[in-house]
Amino acid sequence: MVSSPAVSGPAARRLLRPDLAPESVAPALVRFLVPGISGRFRCGGLSVEQQTARLVASLCPTELVTYRKRSPDHPYLDDCLAQEPPDPQVLWVVSWGFDVPGLIRRLNGRRVVYHAHSSQYGFSLPPGVPVLAVSRNTLGYWGDRAPRNPLFLVPNALEPVWLDRGDRSARQRRPIDVLVQARKSSTYVLSRLVPALRQSGLVVEVQIGWVDDLVDLFNRSTVYLYDSVEYWRGRGVTEGFGLPPLEALACGCVVFSSLNHALSDHGVSGQALNQLGCGRFSFDLQRVQAAALDPDAWRLSPQDLDYLLGNHSEALLKVRWSTVLDQLDALHSSKGPELRTPSRLRLRLESRLQRVQRVVNRLAGCHSSTPN
Repeated sequence: MVSSPAVSGPAARRLLRPDLAPESVAPALVRFLVPGISGRFRCGGLSVEQQTARLVASLCPTELVTYRKRSPDHPYLDDCLAQEPPDPQVLWVVSWGFDVPGLIRRLNGRRVVYHAHSSQYGFSLPPGVPVLAVSRNTLGYWGDRAPRNPLFLVPNALEPVWLDRGDRSARQRRPIDVLVQARKSSTYVLSRLVPALRQSGLVVEVQIGWVDDLVDLFNRSTVYLYDSVEYWRGRGVTEGFGLPPLEALACGCVVFSSLNHALSDHGVSGQALNQLGCGRFSFDLQRVQAAALDPDAWRLSPQDLDYLLGNHSEALLKVRWSTVLDQLDALHSSKGPELRTPSRLRLRLESRLQRVQRVVNRLAGCHSSTPN
């Protein structure tokens, strides 16, 4: 259920769930923890958390809190913990990969949720800590690793600028046939596919470094190549969401992409995303050339594209966050111990014991059926 525009935040959720109003502990404040907001901390993960904090701020009071580098414009975690006792009306959101286990320990006794982007960091979560996964891939990972923890799917949102300024009309030929962003691109794309595409006569731009207007760059490109599988496999963690292919689609590009991890959320090969690195080099080369020369034959229909992009609009994601906050409130007000998952070792031992018991039962059955 979506709250009316006139009423939002905790008050709206109490109206939507009047049965919970007497005991519900709606967050009066949501705090997103980030290591810092400048210098080496600037990256896609920080941008997403800042955007999410801004989106959630339209539902209830929200703060960014730093914990490694102080910022004059934001609270610092050490100060908050030293000066404030645990408050059930403050919800802490942790997200920064390898820092998550330590942050959860420091926040012991406080309401905390894990905003999960990439996965495979190897840590486990305490029972009862909710997971807000940004992709089905990450959701499935935690559905296996922490199946009794509360799990929610809350995808990331495209920044409005991509939907507002992205050129999806495709009325004229674009000056860049193929666009590649060097960061995260595989050796296969940069060292083999790009030279071959250039040799075939296509205009290929490899973007390196800072660009003032990425929307304009994508609007001037016909085909976009994104192959992050080597980058993430080399780091041992996953592609958490994969915004660049969505941004390219919002600008009318034909997208060829690896389908690793969360990229598979965005559509199967031949639909929203065409698989890059598909079986043979010659097959890749032929398809990218064909898409650059006749992009209309490779683009999604306007209706399918609008549906895909609409599912990642800030308006829809704000509704999703409102629903999740409502469920977190109801969860916090419920009574009793958290559900726990048996360890993998215990489950494997039980499985082996069951197999042994089946063998024993069969042998006992054979013995009992033997004539005297």
